[in-house]
Amino acid sequence: QSTLYDGRTGEPFDRKVTMGYIYMLKLHHLVDDKIHARSIGPYSLVTQQPLGGKAQFGGQRFGEMEVWALEAYGAAYTLQEMLTVKSDDVAGRTKVYESIVRGEDNFEAGIPESFNVLVKEMRSLGLNVELVNTKPKQGDVPAEAAE
Repeated sequence: QSTLYDGRTGEPFDRKVTMGYIYMLKLHHLVDDKIHARSIGPYSLVTQQPLGGKAQFGGQRFGEMEVWALEAYGAAYTLQEMLTVKSDDVAGRTKVYESIVRGEDNFEAGIPESFNVLVKEMRSLGLNVELVNTKPKQGDVPAEAAE
């Protein structure tokens, strides 16, 4: 340790300062090694979500904070697309592709595969989980009208 002097007044500072050599190395991070893009690619067999990482030709992770940010902006349709069709909604992926080919601009998101995995995990714990559809199908007669 050594005494350091103020450059303006010439008075020594109250505390001694630790001094020594600094070794510095340049990091070899190049853009060409880092860049990665994906249009289509492999999916996980269990969750049907895109694999992660450049080595597996995976997709970009859309984390919880990104979800909250899009929700705060009010981008509900973009958020729905990111969390279903662009992730693990297998039937929705096919429907979107077909609607693009036909020139239509609407799609209906299905149930994500991650929800099905959650239901199967809950059933493995002995919990009976069923999906109850409250919307009447086209052509169905409501219960009150049937009487």
